[in-house]
Amino acid sequence: MMEDEVVGRREWLSRQAFLDLVGATNLIPGPNSTEMTMHIGHVRAGWIGLVVAGASFIVPAALITGLIAWFYVQYGSLPEVEALLAGIRPVVVAIILGAVWRLGRQAVKGWQLGVIGVAVAAAAWLGFSEILALFLGGLVGMIWLRGRAGWADRRGFVTSVLLVAALIGVVSAILAVGNNAAQLWAGANDGQPRAPSPGLLGLYFLFIGSVLYGSGYVLFALLEGGLVQTLGWLTEQQLIDAIAVGQVTPGPVFSAATFIGYVLAGWPGALAATVGIFLPAFIFVALLTRLIPKLRRSAWMAAFLDAVNVSAVGLMAVVSIHLGQAALVSWQAWLLFAAALILAIRWNVNTALLVAGGAAAGWLLMG
Repeated sequence: MMEDEVVGRREWLSRQAFLDLVGATNLIPGPNSTEMTMHIGHVRAGWIGLVVAGASFIVPAALITGLIAWFYVQYGSLPEVEALLAGIRPVVVAIILGAVWRLGRQAVKGWQLGVIGVAVAAAAWLGFSEILALFLGGLVGMIWLRGRAGWADRRGFVTSVLLVAALIGVVSAILAVGNNAAQLWAGANDGQPRAPSPGLLGLYFLFIGSVLYGSGYVLFALLEGGLVQTLGWLTEQQLIDAIAVGQVTPGPVFSAATFIGYVLAGWPGALAATVGIFLPAFIFVALLTRLIPKLRRSAWMAAFLDAVNVSAVGLMAVVSIHLGQAALVSWQAWLLFAAALILAIRWNVNTALLVAGGAAAGWLLMG
């Protein structure tokens, strides 16, 4: 939609310039679609354009998601609404698997990348940190894919390895702080889950927004490991419902953070989670808007990006299995899952239509 509007209709950018920006957004953490709007805003109107474009893209989606979250909290326990959600949950699992299928076919460009994707998925399944698995997969892929052909460019190799190593170091430090904070939180509550404050929610999503690579589906892989498994703030079903809301509403899928924030801490939590997850994107785009196109032209960094992409697909496959265990609990759910998976893979049906159809089918079959 952006390419059609910005390149085709308004002719603000050439197609090559647009593709360069797409490549640039893949090299920094954060929501790619939101960062694209920021890049375009910067090209058109400088730093003010960057802020205005990003805010204009985020705010409508956050408001819509917040209103749905209010409805969910008020009425989500009613039998009629629960039937709708029970129909949506297996459809969401099918949507994620459909994305795994499509993105996997694009991401697995060779057998080496296939091996990396499987290895990252196995590591995540065994409990290894999802974010570190993502970066280590990228580092291994960068060295493996370039192989002998890349050793002539020793300067490029050293520069790229140092850059990725520094990035992994920063991410590891952030993860260590986040994990220690989570353990302290759990210890202070004697291991019993307790709803977080808006400030703590904001810090948690600031942490996620600072280290997250990949699509909105990778976000849910990290949230499943953090909010569900480690902190116990959400249940698997609540996370699936957040994914559904992120799918069915316009705007970035990361607006699901608004939904989660409201469920856990009301409107203050929704605001804190939204600001937390999107703020790093503004900072990264502002800092790297001139540097990233140069990095993208590096063959070493391009190999790193290919490996990160296939690693992200591996993480998505793992989280779809975890969510499927919570969603596929009846024959009706399996039926909806199978139908949605066929529609998603065979005919690439719009995800919002699939979610709406799952809600209707859930009301008919389970209401």
